[in-house]
Amino acid sequence: MTDHPNERFSPLHDVHVAAGASFTDFAGWQMPVRYSSDLAEHHAVRGGAALFDLSHMAEITVTGPDAAAALDFALAGKISAITLGQAKYSLLLSPEGGIIDDVVVYRTHENRYCVVANAGNRFEAADALTLRASEFDAAVVDESDQLALIAVQGPKALEILLTVPELELAQPVADLRYYRSTLGTYRGAEIMVGRTGYTGEDGFELYLANAHAAQLWADLMGGGAEYGIVPAGLASRDTLRLEAGMPLYGHELGLETFPVQAGLGRVVNLGKEGDFVGRAAVEAGPAADARVLVGLAAEGKRAGRAGYAVVKADGTEVGTITSGALSPTLGHPIAMAYVDPAVSAIGTPLFLDVRGTTVPASVIPLPFYKRETN
Repeated sequence: MTDHPNERFSPLHDVHVAAGASFTDFAGWQMPVRYSSDLAEHHAVRGGAALFDLSHMAEITVTGPDAAAALDFALAGKISAITLGQAKYSLLLSPEGGIIDDVVVYRTHENRYCVVANAGNRFEAADALTLRASEFDAAVVDESDQLALIAVQGPKALEILLTVPELELAQPVADLRYYRSTLGTYRGAEIMVGRTGYTGEDGFELYLANAHAAQLWADLMGGGAEYGIVPAGLASRDTLRLEAGMPLYGHELGLETFPVQAGLGRVVNLGKEGDFVGRAAVEAGPAADARVLVGLAAEGKRAGRAGYAVVKADGTEVGTITSGALSPTLGHPIAMAYVDPAVSAIGTPLFLDVRGTTVPASVIPLPFYKRETN
């Protein structure tokens, strides 16, 4: 097992300090929570573009002749089905069917995959993958300490990437489809560029060695100036992903959560051949009365927060909010919550207990916000 360091700093930490960022502890890392204001950074992503430092995320490579088979066994999805350059969202399940982590898997070479895990679950994910691959001809290596991750998000993201001539990719970035990646070089250094995103907008993720991160950040900020690019922190990233209906580990996802409860039943491929960790438990499923994840839209301006109760008109508690905020884009409170199945239907009227005040709400479909596409 790997020892967890007490405190970590991004390779871009000095850049953030110089830009006046406020910091917060996130999974043992000191990461920017904001630079100017949460609202300004949120609206920059919806209207133009913002730059995020995601270097706290974990990157774990799985290589070898049996790499695909090892990942088919280790994860809930059929990783062997993804093509070269494709990415896939998947789940790392416990034997009991709970969620150890949600991950994105990139197939970068014929027998090489990069598993991107959440910062707080880095060591759990690396240990689980190592153990599960041990019976296969595959090697698992945690490369998190060597790699930086920069994301440019927003409708102007593509234009901004095209302003960096030193970014030379195997596939033109304009041709890169959603949930695809390409390899290349940046000022001679190896780089991988993916198009996945976590904000509900178009966006790109750039993975490269730590030593080149500050220069790339500067190039993107410089090239993006005419498009109104701003640096953005974890606070705006949270409201953006909430509007996009994207779950966050430790809020919507956890070891006590079955994928089907979180609306992620489709991520589990029960049709793939062979066993995978968690299969039997997932097939058995949760209890019939297990709570399920829903979206809630509320009236007024008082937002429910994680841990607040969801109640019926008579005050009976029927659920708990996992994430909530006053939506900067929509202008009213939104929340994701686990509620009893009996009150989970779209349109069901419910109430949020906001510090003793009962706020009317109703169940609505996720996501709350969906960008317009051409």
